[in-house]
Amino acid sequence: MQVAPGYHSANQDPLHLKEEAAKIKYPVLIKAWHGGGGKGMRLVEHEDDFLDALDACKREAMKSFNNDQVLLEKFIVKPRHVEYQVFGDSFGNAVHLAERDCSVQRRHQKVHESRVVALPLLLAMELAVFSSHFFFCSCGRPPRALSCCAS
Repeated sequence: MQVAPGYHSANQDPLHLKEEAAKIKYPVLIKAWHGGGGKGMRLVEHEDDFLDALDACKREAMKSFNNDQVLLEKFIVKPRHVEYQVFGDSFGNAVHLAERDCSVQRRHQKVHESRVVALPLLLAMELAVFSSHFFFCSCGRPPRALSCCAS
């Protein structure tokens, strides 16, 4: 399965992050690790702007989430944001709850979700197999981190 390039690791040294951004290639998004709601996100289009954007992102992340760790993602121009939901239990049972097109966004927040998307069957099968390798429990209790359950 193809995924956008990014950096999601513990080394938060600003120069290391700048090197990782160069590997990803600009434009990149700097995102607060514990973020949400579009807070703690900065689009960086040129390497010269990276350190200032990183500093601003870290300040906002600390203020909003009490944690200044960040991750980096390749910024995709005109993306199609499709969410694929799988609901499962700790006994290995899972069901696909349908995909949703969430491409209409404002400030990185979904404005509209629609069920008009139909993923190609092969891609839907690939996503189901991929998601079956992870266990994420948040139903009825605070979420825990993803942990790989694959052998």
